[in-house]
Amino acid sequence: MRGRSGVVVRFALGVATVVSLACPALAQTVEAGRAKAVTCVACHGPNGNSTAPQWPILAGQTARYLYLELRDFKEGRRSEPTMKPFIDPLSREDMLDLAAFFAAQRPLYTNFKVDAVKAERGRKKSEETLCTMCHLGGFKGQNEIPRVAGQHHAYIVKQLLDFKTGRRTNDAGTMSSVSKTLSEQDIDDVAHFLAGLD
Repeated sequence: MRGRSGVVVRFALGVATVVSLACPALAQTVEAGRAKAVTCVACHGPNGNSTAPQWPILAGQTARYLYLELRDFKEGRRSEPTMKPFIDPLSREDMLDLAAFFAAQRPLYTNFKVDAVKAERGRKKSEETLCTMCHLGGFKGQNEIPRVAGQHHAYIVKQLLDFKTGRRTNDAGTMSSVSKTLSEQDIDDVAHFLAGLD
């Protein structure tokens, strides 16, 4: 017992040391990302809180998701013509810095007028299609799965339709499969539900 506790204590101290050493680097990465995000503000808003419903809110997304999406844009697995001139010059380090910065920001409420009837239908449809298995309870996302809570209604609708029709394919097939089971009414309902979440 004594030996095991010593190992646990040494392991805990080791983890604490690694975390404390990593925090200044993370802070530097966030600050580097802040400087690099200046050009992103025109569409994605201050600190990634877009006010234009066609552009996604980046604030509060996971850093891993943001990095992977930037990489997919750069490598042509995801396409959005307006992103191309901004993505092309980015290095891997730039993308990691931007991802760290936007992930560290707090998402703000969009003031979208949620239709309560549609949102309730959307909640039921999200349960039926098991959305929380990947997006988690509260739809806050995890790792490479995006936060969709509080995202713009119009953006959610577009992405689900793009997955449904095959215009967007940079997933492991999960979103494509799920979205194909949704009618356009379902998509609008789910978007009302998600847009109204904190």
